[in-house]
Amino acid sequence: MTEGPDFFIISNEFTTVTVRKVRTRNGERLEIRSAAQERSITLDAIALEALTWSNALEVGEGLSTPMGPEDNEGDPA
Repeated sequence: MTEGPDFFIISNEFTTVTVRKVRTRNGERLEIRSAAQERSITLDAIALEALTWSNALEVGEGLSTPMGPEDNEGDPA
């Protein structure tokens, strides 16, 4: 983990993300940014707390389709 004045970097063999606290007109948020995917998300305190309501396996279930549901999901075969 690398720390800077406004952010820190977390990485492993699969990816690298930067994390920083940002202020918005609606309060503080945690911004998580993936440079490789050119995507980011900002989470407020409630969204962060909601992560604690699940275990790591439940949170990781979203990795099965990380870019969203497949077009054919739910369609009869």
